[in-house]
Amino acid sequence: MQHDTLCRTPGTESDVDWNEMADRVLSGDRLTTDEACVILDSPDSEVLDLLAATYRVRRNYFGRSVQLYYLMNAKSGLCPEDCSYCSQSKISKADIPTYNLLSERRLLDGAREAFERGSKTYCIVISAKGPSDREMRAVTTIVPKIKEAYDLKICACLGLLTDEQAGALKDCGVDRVNHNLNTSEEHYGNICSTHSYDDRIATLGAVRQAGLEICSGGIIGMGEKPLDVVRMAFSLRDLEAESIPINFLNPIDGTPLSGQWDLNPRYCLKVLCMFRMVNPEREIRIAGGREVHLGSLQPLALYAANSIFVGDYLTTKGQLPEADYQMIRELGFEVTRHEDPGVPLAESRS
Repeated sequence: MQHDTLCRTPGTESDVDWNEMADRVLSGDRLTTDEACVILDSPDSEVLDLLAATYRVRRNYFGRSVQLYYLMNAKSGLCPEDCSYCSQSKISKADIPTYNLLSERRLLDGAREAFERGSKTYCIVISAKGPSDREMRAVTTIVPKIKEAYDLKICACLGLLTDEQAGALKDCGVDRVNHNLNTSEEHYGNICSTHSYDDRIATLGAVRQAGLEICSGGIIGMGEKPLDVVRMAFSLRDLEAESIPINFLNPIDGTPLSGQWDLNPRYCLKVLCMFRMVNPEREIRIAGGREVHLGSLQPLALYAANSIFVGDYLTTKGQLPEADYQMIRELGFEVTRHEDPGVPLAESRS
């Protein structure tokens, strides 16, 4: 992987006591930027030691629980933005399905599947710069019906939001809004030109002002430097995001970032450890690209993260739910919904 060294010389052993770092985090200390950089630049030979220390922090806040999320691509393609990683953008030539907002029946069916798969949260996502009036009406109409039928939290990902739109989502029963920072402020202009990093911050401000939880994370592997990843982690700490999804770039053919393969499994694990150490009490979710970039090391990622998507992503396939259930079971972890102690995996299968 090509990146600038921030805190150490590549190939040397670090002099960091990872357990001492975990002790300080558990006592309430906050990592510095330099310390977070050291995690990303640590030698591969220390990954297991780093994971063991990180797991102490994860276990303190989340025990052996794993929370499942189910994603519904409620409107695909047709987006006027030019985000270089996205197969649904106006500049993408990717071969994907395109359709307008799904019917109420399809959205209810998706909620049923989310519940049957043991998911804690049902994520309704549309491709758009921001929701139209029609799309807002559809979402605010369907959410109460979903919540009446199923014990699910609802996360809405609708693009840029005004204060009024965020308030309407709160009023209809949406629990949290996803709006990813995606990368650092310094790197943002390299991946999108049709809206700014500040636009995203403004939407997250509207979400918080409305009393909604914030779900915000990023995409690793878009040509950023490790310092950009660290800066994003600290920005999310400052925003007090309740949920932080970490995606690893799946370079889809037809997008400007197709063919960009800068990641390896060990670095991905270090990223997850760094996010856990910087945001110790927050939900860290392994999101898109985990199957591609973590490969056979996927189970190790749950020693840092405590949440995954079950099923497919927006325009790419995920691994089979049965494989996720088996992975969780073999780790000795358990699926949880809300604050319940645990849902037996046999009951969470569709």
